[in-house]
Amino acid sequence: MYACILHGLFFILFFCLSLSRGAFSIVRRCVKKSTGQEYAAKIINTKKLSARDHQKLEREARICRLLKHPNIVRLHDSISEEGFHYLVFDLVTGGELFEDIVAREFYSEADASHCINQILESVSHIHQHDIVHRDLKPENLLLASKMKGAAVKLADFGLAIEVQGDQQAWFGFAGTPGYLSPEVLRKDPYGKPVDIWACGVILYILLVGYPPFWDEDQHKLYQQIKAGAYDFPSPEWDTVTPEAKNLINQMLTINPAKRITADQAIKHPWVCQRSTVASMMHRQETVECLRKFNARRKLKGAILTTMLVSRNFSVGRQHTSPAATTSTAAMAQEGMFAGGRAQPTWCSGYYCVLCGSSCLSLLLSDCGIKSSVQMLRCLFFFFSSFCASRSDFSLRVTDSWFRMMPGFSAMMVLEHVVNGCTVHVEPKSLYRRSVFVSSARKQEIIKMTEQLIEAINNGDFDAYTRICDPGLTSFEPEALGNLVEGMDFHKFYFENLLSKNSKPVHTTILNPHVHLIGEDAACIAYIRLTQYMDGQGQPRSCQSEETRVWHRRDAKWLNVHFHCSGAPAAPLQ
Repeated sequence: MYACILHGLFFILFFCLSLSRGAFSIVRRCVKKSTGQEYAAKIINTKKLSARDHQKLEREARICRLLKHPNIVRLHDSISEEGFHYLVFDLVTGGELFEDIVAREFYSEADASHCINQILESVSHIHQHDIVHRDLKPENLLLASKMKGAAVKLADFGLAIEVQGDQQAWFGFAGTPGYLSPEVLRKDPYGKPVDIWACGVILYILLVGYPPFWDEDQHKLYQQIKAGAYDFPSPEWDTVTPEAKNLINQMLTINPAKRITADQAIKHPWVCQRSTVASMMHRQETVECLRKFNARRKLKGAILTTMLVSRNFSVGRQHTSPAATTSTAAMAQEGMFAGGRAQPTWCSGYYCVLCGSSCLSLLLSDCGIKSSVQMLRCLFFFFSSFCASRSDFSLRVTDSWFRMMPGFSAMMVLEHVVNGCTVHVEPKSLYRRSVFVSSARKQEIIKMTEQLIEAINNGDFDAYTRICDPGLTSFEPEALGNLVEGMDFHKFYFENLLSKNSKPVHTTILNPHVHLIGEDAACIAYIRLTQYMDGQGQPRSCQSEETRVWHRRDAKWLNVHFHCSGAPAAPLQ
């Protein structure tokens, strides 16, 4: 359709195509019509914003207007129209700093010094303007271009706040877990030093490729941070200069009043005299660790992005209030540093929005996960983990995905997830969480139990030993109430009874109940109904009640214990 919008003093006629997938906050490449200059347009759906969300949006725009620095992604324009708000930023095409580092042929301590110097310059600039970023992390550190030596750019001021000088106050709990400062976790008054703490975490990662504080349990992670419990373990830290460690220690000082400032850090010898102080040795192990670190955080970030897309961002299908107002990861992947140019799909004023890449197109490439099946398992694992930690989310998977899976590439599956065609995150009142993951594993346990019983019926001891753990323990009628350990007791019955029986045996498992015990263990309880021919050729039946415990080792399920009551497991004796 054609539309006409008044922008400034000009009426502009343009061809406008609606997006196939709307969003509360999404970023697209755009072109300024008068100059042809490309920018990144952050498009925000304001139709359902609360008054507080409007205030946050206005604050972000106000803060970004203040900041003009070569190491900060600059805001060029802020346009408000009915139902939408547009923030027009620099188009940075170099990708994330951490991704660039792992692609380099050479990376040294001096390179890390140069990186942190640029980050500190940007932090110093915002602190001079009495701004606290509050969300410094690798995802918010971008490169201006793909050229060698391109400037590092600090992005995403969605959580930034305005302070008065060195004022310390409680501004609320905000940030990313691994980069939060002790004072924020203690809910003490805080200010500019929280950004320096995050810089210390980033510098630590830049030098060895992994973070100073880490635990899968968030409570334990927070305890580590509040205690300042980090160290410089061997051997990776043995080759790092004492000056670099000294700067980290000054940044990761628990007391914010004693923590180094951005200006002081810039003047630290390891930063300002890097050519003579910082080591020039290539840090290959750091690069390898950083590659794994990138893969983990991208995967987790992409899964969370999928959750947000499904729940908050699909304005074409639903209208829910947003949980957050910004995401640099989404900005980066949606076109803020997208590689190729696409056809125009939407226009506003003199900015013409272009298609970007799928917001999850980079999900698994660095994880070594290439096949659809691998990707599927990985997605389900993270989806179920996320749902398990949230009381208001659940996972539903329809059969259509699996019917289509054989023809899917990893990219197609990812786009399928984003489009919400087959995977939906919805309120728990509608669907039980992780229904597919648990039911599939339960069916796998039932199938393994059936295979084990078939091996018994066939008298196949080799097949039986492949399914059972060598240290299998059991309580069974044949053992007269004793706990039996190992395979010798069972081998006797296979060699002297089961293998010599030529009569047919049929077993039915009735009412199986499977209890999953974490990711790698399960317990099944069932009634075993066995039909067989006795010594006189008469058909007989017997029944036993059995419980089996399974454990998965090296991707293989093994029976580690069973308890049988009722008739003997070998009814032919």
